[in-house]
Amino acid sequence: MPPCLSIVVPMHNESQNVQAFYDRVAGVLDGLGETWEIVCVNDGSRDDTLAQLTELHGRDPRVKVIDLSRNFGKEIALTAGLDHATGDAVIPIDADLQDPPELIPELLAKWREGYEVVNATRRSRQGETWVKKATANAFYRALEKMTSIRIPRNTGDFRLISRPAMDALRRLPERNRFMKGLFAWVGFRQATVYFDRHPRHAGVTTWNYWRLWNLALDGITSFSSLPLRIWSYLGAGIALCAFFYASFLILRTLFFGIDLPGYASIMVTILFIGGIQLIGLGVLGEYLGRIFEEVKQRPMYLIRESHGIGASVTDGGTDVAGLDAARAPVR
Repeated sequence: MPPCLSIVVPMHNESQNVQAFYDRVAGVLDGLGETWEIVCVNDGSRDDTLAQLTELHGRDPRVKVIDLSRNFGKEIALTAGLDHATGDAVIPIDADLQDPPELIPELLAKWREGYEVVNATRRSRQGETWVKKATANAFYRALEKMTSIRIPRNTGDFRLISRPAMDALRRLPERNRFMKGLFAWVGFRQATVYFDRHPRHAGVTTWNYWRLWNLALDGITSFSSLPLRIWSYLGAGIALCAFFYASFLILRTLFFGIDLPGYASIMVTILFIGGIQLIGLGVLGEYLGRIFEEVKQRPMYLIRESHGIGASVTDGGTDVAGLDAARAPVR
C-alpha cells in the first residue's frame, strides 16, 4: 500500500545536515499519524552524504535513497525524486532546513480542504544578503511581466503537490527544467501558506550568483518568448531611426551641399549597431542551445544505485513510463 505522504529531498554535499534533517522531519511526520516516506536523491555528492543516507535507510526503511550517476543539478535531482515518490501527496523540501518541516501539518490541512497544490511562500528570508533578496525580488517581478503563467513570488520548491497534480507534472518532458515554473504551469486548485525562511542549519550553499543567473535564464527562456520579440522591436526601431536620419542627410545635402562626414560618429554608430547585433545573436543562441538539448532526447538523469526504490520505474525519460534506460539496481 503506497504511503500517504512522500517527502522528496535532493542532496548535494549535505553531510552536515543529513542527520539533523532526518530527526526534524521524522519527528514531524511521526506526529501526523499517517504513513510516510522520505525520498532522498544524492546528486553526485563528494562527501559522505551517500554513506549517511544508506545508513539511515538501514535503520529506517521509510527512508528511500536514489544515487544519481553524477551531479545533474538540483532541478534534475528534484525531478528524479518526484518520479519515484509514491505518496498521495508529495512535498519537495531542501536538506538545509531553511524551509521548516514544522510547516508540513499546515500544508496537509490545506490539502485536506480540497486544494491540489499548496504553495509555501516566504514571508521573510533570514540569513540572506540584501543583494540576494533584491535580485530575487527583481527576477520574480520581471518573470511575472514576461510570462502568461502566474508563478508565485518568493516561492521555492517547498510546497505540497497532490497525486493528480504530480501525475500531470511527470508528463512534462523538457530537459531544461525550471521547476518553480512547471509547478505553476500544471495549474489545479492552489492555496498558499506563509512562513519565515530560516538560515541554513549547517554548511555553505553552492548557489553562487553565477548559478542563480543561469537558473534565471532557464526560467525566462522556458516560459517566455519576450526576449526574442524585444529584439524584433529593437531592430525595427533602429531601422526607423536610420530612415529618418538618412532623410535628414538627404535634405541637408540638397539645401546646404555636401560636407565632410565625421569619422568619430561613424565609428560610434558602427560599434553600437554591431553590439546590438551580437546581443541579439546571444539571445537567439540561448534559445537554440535549449532546443539542441531537447532534440537529443537523452534521459534527464541516470541512477547508479537505489535503496528501497521499486524496480518498475526507469531512469528519467520523456513520459511517465520512462525510456529504455538502464534500470537502477534495487537494494
